[in-house]
Amino acid sequence: MSDYIREKQRRWQEERQREADEEAKRKAEREAAEAQKRKEAIERKKLLREQKEAERLRQKRLQEKEKLESERIGKQVDALISKLEEDKRLRENVRLQEIQIIIQNREPYFGVLDWRAWLSDPLNKRLADLDFEYAVQIFKRDNLMASRRHRTRGKRRLENNYALSFSGDRAGATDSYATTTFNPDTYELWNGFTISFWVRPDEEMNQKSVILGSRASSPVARFHFGFSGAGDNNIGIGVGGNDVTGINNPMEVGRWYNWVVSYTGTQGSAGNRKLRLWVNTDARMTNNNSTSWNNQDEGMTMYFGGRNTEGSGYTSGFACALDEVAIYNRCIDSEGTFANEVYNGGVNYDHQSNGQSGLVGYWKFNEGTGISIRDHTDNGNDGTFGAIAGQTTAFPIWELLPLSGY
Repeated sequence: MSDYIREKQRRWQEERQREADEEAKRKAEREAAEAQKRKEAIERKKLLREQKEAERLRQKRLQEKEKLESERIGKQVDALISKLEEDKRLRENVRLQEIQIIIQNREPYFGVLDWRAWLSDPLNKRLADLDFEYAVQIFKRDNLMASRRHRTRGKRRLENNYALSFSGDRAGATDSYATTTFNPDTYELWNGFTISFWVRPDEEMNQKSVILGSRASSPVARFHFGFSGAGDNNIGIGVGGNDVTGINNPMEVGRWYNWVVSYTGTQGSAGNRKLRLWVNTDARMTNNNSTSWNNQDEGMTMYFGGRNTEGSGYTSGFACALDEVAIYNRCIDSEGTFANEVYNGGVNYDHQSNGQSGLVGYWKFNEGTGISIRDHTDNGNDGTFGAIAGQTTAFPIWELLPLSGY
């Protein structure tokens, strides 16, 4: 029996020894693996430090290179600016000398001329090219002297000069406006247009308001002109979201202003569909504004004194006076020459005899009585006073203006 027990113990001890050996082996393997991991981590950190240092040195070299290049370019720019300034001084001297020669060689005018006729003289045209503001002053002086010589010769005399005033749609206003049958789509204004009108603000421009225009419920046929709070211009043309806002418009209540807006047309590429605005010849919007106008006949007609919105009719009315609205179905120019011509012509400017083609709507507002406004083109899109919700007394008001102008 004792031999048996001793054999069992021996086998048990051998089993325990094997287990101990295996555990020692596994422990050694774990320790070796952990040591390898630590070694690899140390190597990764070292590599990362080396990469960061290499990148730092590369960036430093790039900065030094950029600094040297910047200094080189700066010297070239300074030299170029110096040359341009010298060239500018030389050109200015030549310009002033040419202006003096023109003034010395001009013949006196004995009749009052409009701006277009005055520019037909090559010397006057060259003077306007050299110094537009000075040319305008000479133009005014010529007409003043001519009018003193001949009080009535050469001047278009008006039998009357009326404008139409609207109450706007603020609280307490009578919501007056006028409707027309003018549909911008009928004359394909998406291919380009020019609109000119005179407006006198009669309320502060601190809310969304419209001088004239229309808008479809689906925003693809906007055609309205007004403001978007704090006096910023708001011109909605074609596709919604293209209202041109944020252009400060410091118009004073009670004073007259001439607006000329042109659009080059949707047929151009996206970057060339330009909207431009001049207020009293001041370029408020030139080459940085574009829009798109889908070729879809929305059947909208234009209102004066507010906007004709599909589904709701008169909206966004503006308290103002309106006069001499002219619409052309082409972009007349992109430099402001036409805007200067209209502004300087003032009350005497006639869109029917100015030599420009494409006049598709022209309302002079000189009726003075009644409830209709004649369209002086052959298209016959006359305007008619409109009243809101049966308020038959809520009509625009005729205002008699001086024949001398605004």
